[in-house]
Order: sequence, then structure tokens, then C-alpha cells
Amino acid sequence: MTNQLALLLGFAIVTALTIDAYSYDWDNTLFLSRKLLELIEWLKFWR
Repeated sequence: MTNQLALLLGFAIVTALTIDAYSYDWDNTLFLSRKLLELIEWLKFWR
């Protein structure tokens, strides 16, 4: 991964979080975080 690509990806993530915070009051981030935790718990079964 090049530095330019890493900066672009970081900027995109920060922008998405900022839009979510101001427009949707963290609803999307909270939903995705909960689903990620469920996925991690489900994957623990396969360990």
C-alpha cells in the first residue's frame, strides 16, 4: 500500500465518520459496530 493510497483511505474513513456524526447521530456507526461484534462472536466458534 502506498502512502498516497493510505492517506486517501484514511481521509475517506474520517469523512464517512464525520458525515455519520453530524447527519445521522452515529446511528450507522453504532449499527455496524454491533454487527461486527456479532460477527466476531460467531467466528470465535470456529477457533
